Amino acid sequence: METRVLIMQLAYLVSAVLFITGLKRLSHPDTARGGNQLAAIGMLLAIVATLVGEQSLTWQWIVGGLLIGTVVGGFMARFVKMTAMPQMVGLFNGFGGLASGLVAAAEYLRYSMGVAGTADVPVDASISIMIGTLIGAVTFSGSLVAFGKLQGIVTEKAVKYPAQQFFNAVLFLGILAVMAYLVVMTPGAIEGADTGTINIIYYALWGAAMLLGILLVIPIGGADMPVVVSLLNSYSGLAASAAGFVLNNNALIISGALVGASGLILTRIMCKAMNRSLANVIFGSFGQVAGKELVAGEKRTMADVNDVQADDVAMLLAYAKQVVIVPGYGLAVAQAQHKLRELCDNLESRGVNVKYVVHPVAGRMPGHRNVLLAEANVPYNQRDEPEDVNPDIANVDACLVVGANDVVNPAARDEPASDLYGMPIIEVDRAKHTVVMKRSLNPGFAGLDNELFYLRNTMMLFGDAADSIGRILEEVKQL
Repeated sequence: METRVLIMQLAYLVSAVLFITGLKRLSHPDTARGGNQLAAIGMLLAIVATLVGEQSLTWQWIVGGLLIGTVVGGFMARFVKMTAMPQMVGLFNGFGGLASGLVAAAEYLRYSMGVAGTADVPVDASISIMIGTLIGAVTFSGSLVAFGKLQGIVTEKAVKYPAQQFFNAVLFLGILAVMAYLVVMTPGAIEGADTGTINIIYYALWGAAMLLGILLVIPIGGADMPVVVSLLNSYSGLAASAAGFVLNNNALIISGALVGASGLILTRIMCKAMNRSLANVIFGSFGQVAGKELVAGEKRTMADVNDVQADDVAMLLAYAKQVVIVPGYGLAVAQAQHKLRELCDNLESRGVNVKYVVHPVAGRMPGHRNVLLAEANVPYNQRDEPEDVNPDIANVDACLVVGANDVVNPAARDEPASDLYGMPIIEVDRAKHTVVMKRSLNPGFAGLDNELFYLRNTMMLFGDAADSIGRILEEVKQL
């Protein structure tokens, strides 16, 4: 083995150690920042090692790609709002899948056009190319649909049509059959094979795989977006790992496998938090409007709720002994996390015990609410899990729900006919008093009415969360 290649492989080994160590440190908030930095160093080392070790690479294209990627990435990181982070992550997943798929396509064409120096494609390389193509295309198109749902371009409701699952199954089996055919009939594998026709079939494979990605995500409702984002993240890692096998690059194989495995673990955590299986998420169309959906003439109005003002809420919170804060997507929309922290600090100075309870699937992306709270420097020891708070929540004087909906809907606990039924919730309806801050009575991602809004111990404070919290804070200061 050449010294250059040996150094490159050793660098890959060090990168892998940094990836694993960084991933391990991400498991705890106190070490997460350092874990990100270690992983970033590992990726930089892997990139430099590849550029130095692979002398056949064209530096002009590499530098150009780096410059374009840096500008685009820097712009998105700088100007994309926190509320749009789920959409951006969805796009990143899609671009990752597309990049891996294009690597597979480039390698296929390299063999097809004879650029590789041989007409014969090794079987293992051909299989890797097909797998990379499938996963990459599915990830790309599926992520675009997820982005569209999160952005409001595509309906958040589950899109259903007759024999949907049967059609998807037939399409998937057909794709597998085409992949097997292409492995056998890869240009040069059989003497006299029509390269042009086979290439057209390969392009058709791309189209079919992208169609499959669309059809797999379009029937999933908005309430399941955290699970979908996690799953697509896993797919992007698997696609990268497949690209590593295509290129025979150990660093890419290892990093892709780590992303794929961690994404699957996160997906499992999300499913557990919803008390559902992954198969049920993919094929059950959770988020489809059903169950407690109100029909025409039954829709509740403002007259059915206990509408209160900021001074009423201020009085309740200021003289409470224990307050539980439940942040939701509305907190991100209003960018009210800093004002919320200021309010909680003021309450604590008055002797009020304040806790934050974050549901694992609150919002549109795993961990989104925790990121918002961290941005406002909310201590991690003030954040509890629902299972830690629910047993004693009846003794809580006041629960302040900021923009959350489905994760506090009693139907998930009490209504077997509801699509939410079985999902563990934060049982704020059992507290002595509950204040819900929302812009309107509109339902959450699941499209279902929330009985919590109409309970006798629930008070509704309508308006922008940042403005409402600001008014509450001013009233508290005057008490």
